[in-house]
Amino acid sequence: MKRDPAKIPEKVLKIAERAQAQLEALPAEERIAFIKKKSHVWRGFKRYLRSMSYGKCWYSEAVGSQSPYDVDHFRPKSEAQRADGVKDDGYPWLAFDWDNFRYSAERSNRLSTDEETGETFGKSSWFPLVSGSPVACWDDRCIGQEKPLLLDPTVEADVALIDIGSDGLIVTSRTCTNAGAERVKASVRFYGLDLPDILDARRQVMIDLNDDIDKLLMLHEGAMDAERANDPELIEKHRKTIVSRTLPNRPFTLAARAKLIERGLPQLLAGPEDYAAMAA
Repeated sequence: MKRDPAKIPEKVLKIAERAQAQLEALPAEERIAFIKKKSHVWRGFKRYLRSMSYGKCWYSEAVGSQSPYDVDHFRPKSEAQRADGVKDDGYPWLAFDWDNFRYSAERSNRLSTDEETGETFGKSSWFPLVSGSPVACWDDRCIGQEKPLLLDPTVEADVALIDIGSDGLIVTSRTCTNAGAERVKASVRFYGLDLPDILDARRQVMIDLNDDIDKLLMLHEGAMDAERANDPELIEKHRKTIVSRTLPNRPFTLAARAKLIERGLPQLLAGPEDYAAMAA
């Protein structure tokens, strides 16, 4: 997910800067209460974060008008759950820092229960770190040295650790190391990436794309619409339909890309010229 500061009005940024300046001047015992009173600050970024991902959740790539969405603090602002029974004060100094905001579907951001398994999913205040990682705090804000267990959707190297299997489930990519695999597993759990409703939607995208691929190949082979077999215009129409499913403004783009690669058609992945046409 590429963040675009140009989409955020200067007024919105200034409000966050003023809140940050006020927070920095407060004694420790007053900070959390102040942050809770200022929730309108990060909520003010919501529409702009949404536009950066074409309405998709930054964690799951899900999109839907009936799904509530939040502005999540990647590093929790008032409490960080590191493990079962292990908590600390989190990252209050990042409460108003838009670099810490992620546009998130409620299912990824809030705790929920898988009705089939009874297992609890959702990020909430969870922010475990890799064993041995430094831990940032108010007096030592060393977030650059921290090693989060959860994947960050704004970090390209993190996104490269995951792929989609033929069954629609999240899997590790070919370049993922053992340490990366642990991070993928944790992210699937805490972001709820394979919950039944998200998994069904992801699989449907792959099924629809697979059907489109079959239609295109059948046209080439003359097995569908024999009168128009090898018709350049019809073939191009189907090609564009397939390419469009891998554009960033479509839900579950990663799943669509994985299906095309699985079918041996990487040449139909959307490229720079397609992105330019989308933006036009």
